[in-house]
Order: sequence, then C-alpha cells, then structure tokens
Amino acid sequence: MDSLTIAGLVVFILAVYVYRNVGRRPKDFPPGPPTLPILGNLHLMPQEKAHEQFTRWADEYGPIYSLIVGSTVMIVITSDQIVKDLFDKRGNIYSSRPSSYIGDIATNGLLMVAMKYGERWRNLRRLIQNHINAEVSKDYIPYQELERSSMLSGILDRPDRWEDLLRGFTSSSTSQMVFGWRSTSIDDPEMHQLVECVNGLSTIMSSPIAQMVECLPWLRYLPETLLPVKREARKHEEIEHALYKKHIKAVEHAVQTNTAVPCFSIKSLEAAKEGRVTETGAAYISGAVWGAGADTTYATLLGFVKAMILCPDVQLKAQQEIEKVCGQRMPTLEDEPQMQYLRGCVKESLRWFPTLILGFPHSNVSEDMYMGYRIPKEATVVMNIWGIHNNASRYPNPRAFDPSRYANDFQSAVQSSLDPDPSQRDHFSFGAGRRICQGMHIAERALFLVMTGLLWAFNIEAAEDEKGNKIMPDPLDIEEGFLAKPRYFPARFVPRSREKAEAVRVGWEKEVREKLDERGQWRSVPVGER
Repeated sequence: MDSLTIAGLVVFILAVYVYRNVGRRPKDFPPGPPTLPILGNLHLMPQEKAHEQFTRWADEYGPIYSLIVGSTVMIVITSDQIVKDLFDKRGNIYSSRPSSYIGDIATNGLLMVAMKYGERWRNLRRLIQNHINAEVSKDYIPYQELERSSMLSGILDRPDRWEDLLRGFTSSSTSQMVFGWRSTSIDDPEMHQLVECVNGLSTIMSSPIAQMVECLPWLRYLPETLLPVKREARKHEEIEHALYKKHIKAVEHAVQTNTAVPCFSIKSLEAAKEGRVTETGAAYISGAVWGAGADTTYATLLGFVKAMILCPDVQLKAQQEIEKVCGQRMPTLEDEPQMQYLRGCVKESLRWFPTLILGFPHSNVSEDMYMGYRIPKEATVVMNIWGIHNNASRYPNPRAFDPSRYANDFQSAVQSSLDPDPSQRDHFSFGAGRRICQGMHIAERALFLVMTGLLWAFNIEAAEDEKGNKIMPDPLDIEEGFLAKPRYFPARFVPRSREKAEAVRVGWEKEVREKLDERGQWRSVPVGER
C-alpha cells in the first residue's frame, strides 16, 4: 500500500470519526422526528408552509421538541409557558441569534434583528429605546394621522389600488418617523426603493440555499460560481449601503440647514458623532427601524382587510361601536379607551395573522437544562408563533377571527408582554424576552388609526367576477418569506355614505393638505402630544 493510499485512508477514517454523530439526536435532547445519519431531519424540512408542519410536529412530540438539521440543533417551542420560562426568565441565556452567514454578507453584519447578543447589540437597543419609547414616540402621532387622511382620500379616488395605499400609509408614516420625509405618491420611487430593499433581503435570507448553508456550514467555503447566493448577498449589501447612506446624509444636511423635522435619524447621527456607533452603523440602524416599522404593519393590515371580507358580522359590530362612540366624526386615538371591540380587532389581527409566523430564531449563549432536557449551546431556538396562536385550548376555535376574545383584556401589548402569567398575554407577534419589538406601541397606534378610519368611512366587501360571483379570499393563502404576508386578493371599498366620503375629502384638503408645502412636506414642525 503506497503512502498516498495510506494518507487517503487516514483522512477517510478521521472524517468518519469526526462526523460519526452528525445527524443523530442525543438521548437527553427534547424528542423529535426520527433522524438519518449526517442529514438528521434535513430531509424532512418542509420547503413551504413550514409553520403548519412545525405545528403538526408539536402535536406529535410535545410543546418542546428538537430537529437535527445537519450540524444544527433546532429547538422548537410551541407553548406560552415555555416562552416565558426561557426567553423572559432566562433572557441572559436566550437573547442571542444563530449565525447567519448569508445574512451577514447581505447586511455587512449590521442587521440588528440578526445580531448576536453582546455589547454592540445592547448599545444599539438603548439608542432605539431612548428615541422610540412610548412617550417620545407621541411626537410621531401627527405623521400617522396625516398619512391616514391621505390613505383614506386615496381609496376614495383609486379603490382599485387599496393595497398600494395601505403600503403607502405604513411606508410614508415610517419614513417620516425615521428619515423626516414623507412619500407624496404611492408611485414614489424613493419609497419603492426602500420597499424593494427590504423585500430583497427577505428573499435572500429565506432562500432554501441560504438556509442550507447554515445547516451545512462547509458550504460557505464554496466559491461564488458554485454558491451564487453569496454574489446576490454582496450585491444586495452594496445597494442597501448606498440607499441608507443617501437617506441619512439627507437628514444630516437638513440638520445643518435647520430644515429637519423630528425623526429617529437625527438621534442616530448624534450617536455617531459621540462615537457610540459608526456612521455606517447609524445609517443601517435607521434603515432597520424603517423596515421593521413599515413591512410588518402593512402585512397585518392586509390580514385585517381579509378578515373583514370573511367576517362581515365582525365588521358590522366594529362599525356599530365606532358610531356609538364617535357619531359622525372620524375616530381618533383619544377614542381608543372607549372602543374595546376595536382594540380587540387590533389584537386579533396580530394573533390571526402573525407576520413572523415562526418568530425570529433565538440562540442560547450557554448550555441549559429544561424539563429534564439538555439544550446545547448555540442551538437555534424557534418560537412557533403560529402554533401558539392556533392552540385551541388557549384560543377556542383559533381560525375564527373573533375580537371578543379580548373583551376583558385592557392591557397594551407592552403591558401584556410583562404579565407574569403567560396565559394572559394577548399574542406573541412582537416576539418575547430581550429581543421583543421596541416599536410595538407605535404599531398598535397605527393599526388602531387605520382600522377605525377604514371602517368609519367604508364597507369592506369581497370583489366580484364578471358573472357577479363573490371572490372570497383564502384565509390560509400566505406569501412566505422572512416576513410573511397574505397573498394578493381583490377587495372592494364602498363609501358608507356621501356624507362620510365628503368628510374624508374635506379632512384631507382643508384640515391636512394646507399644512404641507408645494413639495408635499410639512410647512413647519408638527407638534406631538407630549
């Protein structure tokens, strides 16, 4: 036997020894589906509707189970109590994120939601918390009210573009909060560049090959010719960097010329000058806040419109509550405490259609034991939000859209997330633990304003085909990705009366539009409610 053959045999034996346990589930791990050598459960991982399969596995293996995906250990949680025990009570362990090789290339490692737990992440979180907390963010309420008025007026004129107008509301109100400018048209290229940037990142990070790289880390060493997703990620990073840099430079110029309106980017620029973040980091954190605020709220509103078509009785009851409290005037945020059913509509929309249907995965910084099971260090810990939200013992008849579930729930989302009894939490769409969404109060305000405005002004109905048959949307038809959203469906928005239609037009033309200059931007700094 020559030396080359011996060397090859030694390498083979070493490889077998090193990888002998890859794909196997240790006996002290949480239970799960049977595994295959090397692959583990990789061959069982669904390519679509993963949330449904993960929930079926929870029914079979229990509220905490494990999946062995190549060299990755995935722990799946489908229990409110386990979420509380691990993410909330053991936040010092479970607040990190799993590695995201392709995601880091696509964002230069600056995507905060995917950043590992550590001092850099804590600094950025403090920056965000200081400037979009519940009190400070009241300064942004005029932005949301302005965009609601613009959206309602737009639906009167272009009801066929209702989906674009909902997108316009979330995108423009968020760009005002973050960058200090508003979109003046649903075809605004500046807005669509931001939307396409978020969608592009979602597509790259949720692609099967990007997920495969995390399960089989040796794939990352392949050249771009064999792993083109690396090239796509680098190209995305170039586009994203240039886009966010452009917008934050515009804010910097506005500050220097005393034309800036209150926005988050002013604070991120101040942090950069003080050395708390880099200039590039300031641009990225502003872009991340924009993406988080615009995309998730938009998807939730699409789910709400679908629910109103499918549940006309809920729509009628909500409209009756609006009429009782507001009469003929448009609802405002001041009406929220008197509208418990509408508050339930907000909460139920977030439960019925969670945009992060499997949450954003956590990772534990050290090995842990729970319920007698070992959870290895740096496992990917998934909160199966869809499964929790569709647990019939927690939410009877879970696929019914029923705002009355919350008839006696007077807590905000923030208060609910802090409730020591996890069974009393309203929903889990904003995440849990130290990685919980910091802008949930802003999202709740936006959802309440849009939902009440739409139901005050319009009846939301199913579209009809050429034969007059109603086109009913499928409640489970989902466009999957990093952030899920309902797949497109047609809808009709019918003004409830001529008086209401006129009130919408007057509200926009005489009460709101006059506050804007010839470019459609604020003439003077709007005054918030602080």
